[in-house]
Amino acid sequence: MSETATQIQDTISKNDVVLYMKGTKEMPQCGFSSRVAGVLNYMGVDFADVNVLADEAIRQGIKDFSDWPTVPQLYVKGEFVGGCDIITEMTLSGELDTLFEKNGVSYDKDAADKIREANG
Repeated sequence: MSETATQIQDTISKNDVVLYMKGTKEMPQCGFSSRVAGVLNYMGVDFADVNVLADEAIRQGIKDFSDWPTVPQLYVKGEFVGGCDIITEMTLSGELDTLFEKNGVSYDKDAADKIREANG
C-alpha cells in the first residue's frame, strides 16, 4: 500500500464519518462538496473533513483508493458510501438515516425529516 493509501486508510479507520471534499466543512470550494457537507452539518453529524485541494497526492489518491472518479466521497465506519448524487438520493429516501442508525452514528432525525419535507 502506498504512503497516500495508508494515510487515507488511517483517516477512515480513526473517524466514524469522513468526507473527502474540495474545501472544508466550514468553507466548501465546490457545489457538490457544499451540498454533502451542508446535509451532514444540518443533520448534526460529527464528521472529519479532508480538503483534497490542499494535497494533490490525496486528491488523486482518494480516487484510486475508492475506484471512484469524483470528489466528494463519504465514508461511514471505514466503508465508502458514495458521492454527491448518491448521498442526495440516500438522504431523500431515508437510506442515509438507516446507514447512520445501523452504524451507531449520531444525527438529528428531525433535521433529516425537514430535508425530506423541503424536497418532497
